[in-house]
Amino acid sequence: MNLLNLIRWKNLVMIAIVQLLIKYALLEPFGVQTSLNILGISLLIFASICIAAAGNIINDIYDIETDFINKPDKLIVGKSISEKTAYNLFILFNVVGVGIGFYLSHLVGRSAFFSLFVIISVLLYVYATYLKQTLLIGNIVISVLVALSLIIVGIFDLLPATTSLNQQMQLTFFKIIFDYAVLAFIINLLREITKDLEDINGDYKAGMNTLPIAIGTERATKVLFVLSFIPLFLVGSYIINSLYKNYIAVIYFLIFIIAPLLYITIKFFSASTKKDFHHISNLLKLVMFFGMLSLLLYKYILF
Repeated sequence: MNLLNLIRWKNLVMIAIVQLLIKYALLEPFGVQTSLNILGISLLIFASICIAAAGNIINDIYDIETDFINKPDKLIVGKSISEKTAYNLFILFNVVGVGIGFYLSHLVGRSAFFSLFVIISVLLYVYATYLKQTLLIGNIVISVLVALSLIIVGIFDLLPATTSLNQQMQLTFFKIIFDYAVLAFIINLLREITKDLEDINGDYKAGMNTLPIAIGTERATKVLFVLSFIPLFLVGSYIINSLYKNYIAVIYFLIFIIAPLLYITIKFFSASTKKDFHHISNLLKLVMFFGMLSLLLYKYILF
């Protein structure tokens, strides 16, 4: 159980589910030309979660000092699992993930795609060791990587199967994946800054330069309040422009996406305690989960 908590198994399950949904709820029902069979998508998912697991492990290794202050009850590295074991697991997961990525890129006939796995792996390491301590850059980088976990399905499944005859359809579905990735980026960025507010005490003592430390808790909360209108505007525009004819989809988005986002915006206006920020962080994760599940509606939206 300690190992599962170390690799953040719940987050890994979410990565696996969203990649499966993109493949089997968005692409397959419409007969889109794809390059990955069951084995291929399984390998992509396994490679993704291995590299993500490695990123979570190295993050915990370099967060021992801050976690000791912020969440001592959840401390794993140095307590339940030794630092040496954690490093070995980090190397193992990276080698397996990048190795599968190398095989997969050759499987789809795009050997250059292998570099994606290397870049993601390196960025996760650099994030944990350096970028996390810098003002906003670490938040942005990790949010880009979250978005990339969606886009990578389009890269490996759609692009190799694109021809001059199906180019328009392929681009249409790639754009849908990209739109979801943009929303995932924005919501995750809000969540990363919210977590910085939640962990401000430990981060300050560790010498980090997060947004709340740089400008203060109150100002950072107001920044989040303003930024929280962006996903509201994007989802609202999407409902008006694309979903207005499908009442089931409209109701789903209003109840499970818009309503929680509105509540989060209101909470940002008044949030001030560690408990408040933890609550908002969990809600943002829930919004991402329901946003991911909305892929199941496309069979009814596009038909």
